[in-house]
Amino acid sequence: MAGLPAIDAPRGAYRERAIVPARTALLNVDMQNGEFNAQILARARMPGTPEAAKRAFYERIDSVVIPNQARLQEAARAAGIEVIFTVLESLTQDGRDRSLDHKISGLNFPKGCWEAKVIEAVGPRGDEIVIPKTASGIFNATNIEYVLRNLGVEFLVIYGVVTDQCVESAIRDAADRGFLVTQIEDCCAAETPENHIASIESMNGHYCRTRSTDAMIAEIESLSKQSLS
Repeated sequence: MAGLPAIDAPRGAYRERAIVPARTALLNVDMQNGEFNAQILARARMPGTPEAAKRAFYERIDSVVIPNQARLQEAARAAGIEVIFTVLESLTQDGRDRSLDHKISGLNFPKGCWEAKVIEAVGPRGDEIVIPKTASGIFNATNIEYVLRNLGVEFLVIYGVVTDQCVESAIRDAADRGFLVTQIEDCCAAETPENHIASIESMNGHYCRTRSTDAMIAEIESLSKQSLS
């Protein structure tokens, strides 16, 4: 396409270029009730509870991640960009279909349970796609690549929890499959700030470009105005 940098252009210019809204999807990773809810946050604020050790994680989800995701998704919808969700959810009640690692870890969100639903504040609208998974990597465990190809998606904007676990897996696997990935730093959270920063820095400039919510919204709105002019 005319005007595009060469794939091997210096400083990763091909990766750093702006999205094309008509060929873009947002992917919200594991923002579900079983990962965060009002009861979990309340327990995290009580000294001595198991959740208290991860209070910073839950506070970030509440005060930073959820508000930013909500704003980003509204901007994307206004621009006609597909918003897709993935959640940890078994295909069965007893979780017999889970990955071996999830069985070992005792991680099971039974089919249809409240804990597997996307948090309402950032949840799907209308017929937006929600893809259940039973492993950390959505590309390994689901047909998401097939779905994205059918939708004509080339650019993926990825965010959610946990930064250095399921989010990072999605970014690496998407990049390996030829998608151009943007990670939204302040729409993600990890169990420690150190883990979050280390993951963001390791992904940026290698498997994705990194943007803030404000920067991504500005990019989307600018491109939308250009398409109307």
